[in-house]
Amino acid sequence: MTEPSTQQPRQSPPPPAGSGGTVPLDSTAQLLTRITAQLGTQLSLVSRNGTRRPMHRTRPSEALRPSDTLRPSAAPRPPDAPRSPGTPTLLVVAHGSRDPQALRTVLALLDRVRDLRPGLDVRLGHIELNRPLLPDTLDGLRGADAVLVPLLLGRGHHVKHDLPAAAAAAPAVRTWVAAPLGPHPLLVEALYGRLVEAGWDPADQGSRSAAVVLAAAGSRDPDSAQDTRRTARMLAERLGVPVVPAYASAATPTFPAALRALAARGRHRTFVASYFTAPGRFASAAAGAAPRTAALPLGAHPAMARLLLHRYDQALSATARSGGVSLLASA
Repeated sequence: MTEPSTQQPRQSPPPPAGSGGTVPLDSTAQLLTRITAQLGTQLSLVSRNGTRRPMHRTRPSEALRPSDTLRPSAAPRPPDAPRSPGTPTLLVVAHGSRDPQALRTVLALLDRVRDLRPGLDVRLGHIELNRPLLPDTLDGLRGADAVLVPLLLGRGHHVKHDLPAAAAAAPAVRTWVAAPLGPHPLLVEALYGRLVEAGWDPADQGSRSAAVVLAAAGSRDPDSAQDTRRTARMLAERLGVPVVPAYASAATPTFPAALRALAARGRHRTFVASYFTAPGRFASAAAGAAPRTAALPLGAHPAMARLLLHRYDQALSATARSGGVSLLASA
């Protein structure tokens, strides 16, 4: 769209006799504006190959973002006008917990995601214990597209089996399953931030008496343990001290055993990093074993919101490269 000319418009020649008068220039501009808006609405219903998009794939018009500006010749479509299909929904899949703080924490994290990407449809589904459950959220997305992003930290049973099964049980929704959050440098950023909040002094980098226990939930899946060990190595590189993974269940060492082993090596200034996405039973157990204040769970840390969007974007990119088949990428 070019900028309006600063010159005065030329006067139109007088109309022929008997023509009934002139049409004002401003009325002509308004007519062209209406025609442009109507053409935009009609073209939004036509796909790139020239076929008409089915009406059930369209969604209500979204409000303009604050940064959007209206151009002079592009009037906004009315709220009830059909529009082209939007981007897929970001469906965050949390595990669920009986701890009431868990749901509040997850909801705060989703608010951060929405702040980072206004206009993106962000929804929540739980594997168990909390509502909304994942099947219910999928049922509410009939006829839509959705990327399931696990609010989980490694490749365990939920990621490999529960999420694909839930997606397969919702044939009315076209779905992709993203990779779990870990391992990734953004997780290390969040872990580091929580440790500093708990009293970790950056001056302890390289200290011979300091160490960190990375307290995780645990899984029988060897891939999950491998992912946790990789995160521990990445955090150790950031902190400059040993970081030992420890588990609440299904794997060893336990939190107390890891702390004893570090003390035997002269690492008496030991911190506990909570490798949990939200408060819950396992996070409480880790805090109870800590010799000093344990770091808070990752929760609604800004890096977590950025990571959820990264996994969402990554899944869509992998789908485009593979011709429509989404792969579980990690890193």
